Amino acid sequence: MSEVLEPTKNEEALIAVMDQNPVQPMPTESPMHHLKLGARSQGSNVPTVYAGELGLKGHLVIRGDADNSDFRKGVEVALGLGLTDTLQSAESDSLSISWLAPDEWLVICPLDEAFAVETALRNSLKGHYSVVNVSGGQTVVRLTGANAVNVLKKSSPYDFHETHFPVGKVVTTLFGKTQAVIRRKDKETWDLVIRRSFADYAWRWLEDAASEYGFQVADNLA
Repeated sequence: MSEVLEPTKNEEALIAVMDQNPVQPMPTESPMHHLKLGARSQGSNVPTVYAGELGLKGHLVIRGDADNSDFRKGVEVALGLGLTDTLQSAESDSLSISWLAPDEWLVICPLDEAFAVETALRNSLKGHYSVVNVSGGQTVVRLTGANAVNVLKKSSPYDFHETHFPVGKVVTTLFGKTQAVIRRKDKETWDLVIRRSFADYAWRWLEDAASEYGFQVADNLA
């Protein structure tokens, strides 16, 4: 019979971590690579909606007790941003943090910084917490333009009116027949975090929903 070894009262559990973006060159493709968005034409009509993939980003999910002052302080030390309150997000030049649930937050950063961010979090946090790198499992679509909000209104039952959904708010809701974490970055710009397995579907839905407003693929939205 195998023996299960548990850490003693004074020991910290050992956790295996891995840099998912090693230094040596490796072929990488975003979840929407096959759509060849960079080669798309500008489309018809005068565009009032623009969208593009912010592919190959680092995605880290943090879980912990928001009421624990040590946990809050550890996150702020590691990220330079504090934990956000319910349905809120915050961002700096290099990363963003979004509330997902009462004990869960999503951090998005450049892919080549993800391992350093994860390491900083693990060095700063103590006790009961979780940090998981989910970079390979999802992607970000940035939607912007005067009619971007109307595309969202067609695609989701959530209320996107500016009085209900101000800049900085974030929700997890339906998008078409899939799910998205939707964050309002500024007055006309929205970031949608989509699961990798639904990326093709979500993009095709978005492109169809935006077509009546004049749609253009953009690769310079970062």
